[in-house]
Amino acid sequence: MKIALVGYGKMGKIIDEIAQKRGHEVVARLKETPTAENLNNPDVVIEFSLPEVAFENIKACLENKIPVICGTTGWLDQKDEIEKLAVDNDSAFLYGSNFSLGVNLFFALNEKLADLMKNVDEYSCQLEEIHHIHKKDAPSGTAISIAEGIIQNNPKFDAWKLEETEGKQLGIFAVREDEVPGTHSVYYRSEVDEIEIKHTAFNRNGFALGAVVAAEWIKDKKGNFAMKDVLGL
Repeated sequence: MKIALVGYGKMGKIIDEIAQKRGHEVVARLKETPTAENLNNPDVVIEFSLPEVAFENIKACLENKIPVICGTTGWLDQKDEIEKLAVDNDSAFLYGSNFSLGVNLFFALNEKLADLMKNVDEYSCQLEEIHHIHKKDAPSGTAISIAEGIIQNNPKFDAWKLEETEGKQLGIFAVREDEVPGTHSVYYRSEVDEIEIKHTAFNRNGFALGAVVAAEWIKDKKGNFAMKDVLGL
């Protein structure tokens, strides 16, 4: 495949390396806004940039009928508009708050546990996410996905909130520490014990590989997708 990388920071560079190892040609490495000219006619775009530019980047690609794999978080208030653009332009869009296989298995496990705990009143629930000090958004997109999985499966909660909560809000605590790639924990606590599920990323390679696998999968497809579609979860 011909792959264009939009956003060329740490993640972009790792994706570049993995894509080439898997036999793909990287035809563009952009830090600027994509256009029909500088994208160089790719089969798919992988977009890992910054929250403030992600929407315009994705929009430009979809308007040129190029499928987009997006891993940028912090812009999701505009996601509905992007999904409509994908359909209107007969293209394809896949957003992932996290592309690693382990995290997507964790999402499924989290939803199952939330369903099991919905009728057990003795336990309170909260989330914690830890990331490197360079991360721009809080809470992380992955933590938001985890929270949404709990809310959808446990009627005790109807919204998430950063830090202190009230009523039926689910608390997310965000920590920024050193060069941590990403650690996400869900705690269920009672007066007598605690149940914890946790995912710890050792590096960014799992995220990058998942993004390339998603790009391979989306070729020739139309519509809006998620990593659970790619992985059959």
